[in-house]
Amino acid sequence: MQNRASDIYGMMAEFKTPEQLVAATHAAKHAGYSKMDAFSPFPIEEVIEEVAPGDTGIPRLVLIAGLVGASSGFILQYIGNIVDYPYNIGGRPLDITNWPSMIPITFELGILLAAFTAAISMVVLNGLPSPYHPVFNVPRFERASQDAFFLCIEATDPLFDRAQTSAFLRTLGPLQVSEIAH
Repeated sequence: MQNRASDIYGMMAEFKTPEQLVAATHAAKHAGYSKMDAFSPFPIEEVIEEVAPGDTGIPRLVLIAGLVGASSGFILQYIGNIVDYPYNIGGRPLDITNWPSMIPITFELGILLAAFTAAISMVVLNGLPSPYHPVFNVPRFERASQDAFFLCIEATDPLFDRAQTSAFLRTLGPLQVSEIAH
């Protein structure tokens, strides 16, 4: 029986060096833990690869928004210039062969919608703004922005068991292991 308590967010281990954090993250990933996060004063590429959530869907959203923006920009210009308001200005043709003049607006509207979608989806999917997080309850966590390295295994992980996860983290040689309260 899994010992999942709704009163805790997870377990956190503190490490002294970035190498220890990399080794601990690698060991936790190979042990089967998937819902984990790491905190350090600077980015560590090896850790990011281990704790990355995988496919977020943001690239597909941005592509779709860019295509919708470009298509709508082209269609609006076509309707305005050729269907509703067909005036021959400067000898340009009044049919689809006039498409080169529509490229700048088409491009700009595609980029505009793609950029807005990227920014908005990044904020929404990251759960921002988030002025409070349960890891702030851990003693010494303020050191994560200075000189300490932390690995957190969340209680929502399928393998999480309060006693077993704590014992597993202690085998990795941390300075301390803490329970994270909500």
